[in-house]
Amino acid sequence: MSTDTTASTDATASTGTTEGAGTTEGAGTTASAGRTAVPVPPSAPGRPALDVAALRAATPGMRHAHHMNAAGAALPSAATLAAVTDHLRLESLLGGYEAAEALADRTERVYHSAARLIGAAPQDIALVDSASSAWQRALGALRLKAGDRVLASSSTYVSSALHLLEMRDSHGIVLEVLPADASGQVDLGALEIALREPAALVTTAHVPTSSGLVEPVAEVGALAARAGVPMLLDATQSLGQLPVDVEEMRCAIVVATGRKFLRGPRGTGLLYVGPELRARARPAAPDVRGAQWSAAYRYEVMPGARRYETWESSHALRLGLGTALDEALDLGVPLIHDHVTALAERLRTGLADVPGIRRTDPAAAASGIVTFLREDEDPRQTVRDLRATGFRLTTVPASHGQWDLGRRGLDRVARASLHVYNSADDVDALIAALTARERRRGGARVATSGTPSTGTSTSTSTSTGTSTSPVPEAASGGPRSAASRKSGAAGDRADVIVVGAGVHGSSAAWQLAVRGASVIHLDRFPAGHTEGSSHGRTRMIRRAYPAEVWDGLVATAYGAWEDLEVAAGQRLVTTTGGLYARAVDTPGTLRGPGCETVDHVRAAELFPGLRLCEGFSAVHDPAAGVIDAHATLTALAALGRAHGVDRRDGCAVLGWRRDGEGVRVDTEQGVLRADRLVVCAGPWTGELLPAFARPLSVVRIVNLHLGSSRRHLLEPPLLGAFSVDVPDVGLLYGIPAFGGAGVKIGLDHGPPEDPSVPAGPVTGAERDRLLGLASRFLPAADGPVEETITCRYTMAPNNRFAVGRLPGEDRVLTAAACSGHGFKFGPALGAALADLAEGKERADLDFLSPAAMGITARPAPGAAG
Repeated sequence: MSTDTTASTDATASTGTTEGAGTTEGAGTTASAGRTAVPVPPSAPGRPALDVAALRAATPGMRHAHHMNAAGAALPSAATLAAVTDHLRLESLLGGYEAAEALADRTERVYHSAARLIGAAPQDIALVDSASSAWQRALGALRLKAGDRVLASSSTYVSSALHLLEMRDSHGIVLEVLPADASGQVDLGALEIALREPAALVTTAHVPTSSGLVEPVAEVGALAARAGVPMLLDATQSLGQLPVDVEEMRCAIVVATGRKFLRGPRGTGLLYVGPELRARARPAAPDVRGAQWSAAYRYEVMPGARRYETWESSHALRLGLGTALDEALDLGVPLIHDHVTALAERLRTGLADVPGIRRTDPAAAASGIVTFLREDEDPRQTVRDLRATGFRLTTVPASHGQWDLGRRGLDRVARASLHVYNSADDVDALIAALTARERRRGGARVATSGTPSTGTSTSTSTSTGTSTSPVPEAASGGPRSAASRKSGAAGDRADVIVVGAGVHGSSAAWQLAVRGASVIHLDRFPAGHTEGSSHGRTRMIRRAYPAEVWDGLVATAYGAWEDLEVAAGQRLVTTTGGLYARAVDTPGTLRGPGCETVDHVRAAELFPGLRLCEGFSAVHDPAAGVIDAHATLTALAALGRAHGVDRRDGCAVLGWRRDGEGVRVDTEQGVLRADRLVVCAGPWTGELLPAFARPLSVVRIVNLHLGSSRRHLLEPPLLGAFSVDVPDVGLLYGIPAFGGAGVKIGLDHGPPEDPSVPAGPVTGAERDRLLGLASRFLPAADGPVEETITCRYTMAPNNRFAVGRLPGEDRVLTAAACSGHGFKFGPALGAALADLAEGKERADLDFLSPAAMGITARPAPGAAG
């Protein structure tokens, strides 16, 4: 249950931070290695490309995830956020009325910016709190009555459709839903025929919520204008990503929201009503904002579109909307359109290559929205799994688009929607994540059906033991030749005996069995015990290490986790990002590929749930995350058994000795023999390998899982994996609230402990010490202690590991003393031990060899006889 400690003084070898036991972590793949890149279509001739890096840097939310939900609520810029919060602060100092008066000129400019965006005049614009409010006020002003015909496209949004259905039932209007043509767009021929009879309104959504379709708005507007019928354009999903010109499109009414592609705050919206229609469209419920009570029984409405506004509104949100509008105008909607639609096309093209994925966009899809389905899976599960690995998407049910999704027989679709802060890397990462997940599902299908999945390209086998590719022969000099290969261990004899069923021993046993070796796997305790170092809910994974010598092994570890996920058919790692903090100018600061040093202010922006005071700096590792430790051990055990591993829990090893050309292992249950012995015994390594007894030490570690009344502050993305090197205290590490468990914290050091004595419960003093640190650095961790955990670290000098052949005994290998930060390397070190057992050299691990720890050759027990 060890964490991932790294507080060593060895600047060239120590790990420099901690990782704890008890949460979950997904692969978080951010590149589509091995996949042919889909080219990004260039911008229109003569048009510059967007500076996406600058836009991402100015968008705080992009530090936490691949955000692809602009059609739901796009990420606002830091400037938009500041406009809102600055005005709220001003209201707190001056008062609401006074603050509005002080910034009246800025508020007035919002109308001008909105008008510029759609080719209108400022007096044609009303600011409202949502597109639905704009729709309802516009229709209310039309005073529709029984018999009035409303022609609506099948792209109509749910709230608009519900309003029309209610007006049909309560007012007697005649509602006609226009058919779609083969491309998915409104059938213009059918519309032209429908307009031969009198109609009160034509309405269409420029882009529906349920797909990337773009309606032919200019053609619809021209047909409606020719018939003398006003057209209401729902620009909710288009304004900000597609050009909208009310004159060119012949719009009488436009409704839009601020929170989608305009990147404004939630609770904002726009209503345009043209002057010709406004002359006869009086608000059904006039408000003091839009009308003057001129005499006891008389009032006059405002001459412009503000007649549809209400007095009560958020001036702070309106100023935020103004900032967002100005940013869109400064970038230019044509440039935004080029970028967004190019990324969407890249995604559609990439999805076509992912087995098991079906695109659900109609042929006329040409916006920044992309919809798809995974075969035999509820889209909500698809999106949940993607969110757990750092992707922000959503789903759209048929109940939000019955005239579209319902007509096409789709119950629900997954929806990705892209914006200016997205890049080709985001798109490729999503495609890679879907591809990797399909491979894992392919492995799961083999497990249930016994038939290999064509979507899996891994050379490892699935949990049924059915290999998706031929098992490689053991190398010459390895544990078994092809001639002697057999299906499993035979009683008291095997090719390899592995001692220890923690993450390293279990990984080694599985890897050896996959390669064809017969394996007996021993552990001194019953399955599921809590006496060692691999139990608990979660561990940390990170790239941030103090020295470059670790970088290669870290990269190998990330790849090994992806391979294990594919073989297991489940997600084991979740990317949350990580912050590793210490006092400014403290030696031993971490670094690593893709990592950056930030001050305490920036750290608070990245992880609002973690409180660092002035004087602290931190290293931000965006690829850090959480490993589901329990699921990992369960998966490794199942994979091992599926490949013939003879797992024997509750079987303690009493000793071992050389036995001719092999090894004899004495256990409580009898004598076993093998060609090779792999020792991954954690705290009991010194008992089995006496050469390690002096350099290794075993210490007690405690963890707490804490509840919160503000749990969201302790969950990703507001908190990720972290550590804080607290002066005069030690290294506090933590894993965010995840998988139903509260935030987990611990210290990476503790008193010496005798592993032969059962670990005692967490004491009151240990508990109080951690609670004091939690109140200092995690103010939201104000809930009860949900769980206490004890574990043992087996510490080595300089916090290094010992991985390799035992000096003087090439038939015995070990992975020992992983010093609190070794769990993340489990699958990688398991593969390394299998390589070494096969006679292969691993020069990349020389810096972790037992000899590098100072272990020298000694006569092997029984070598003389």
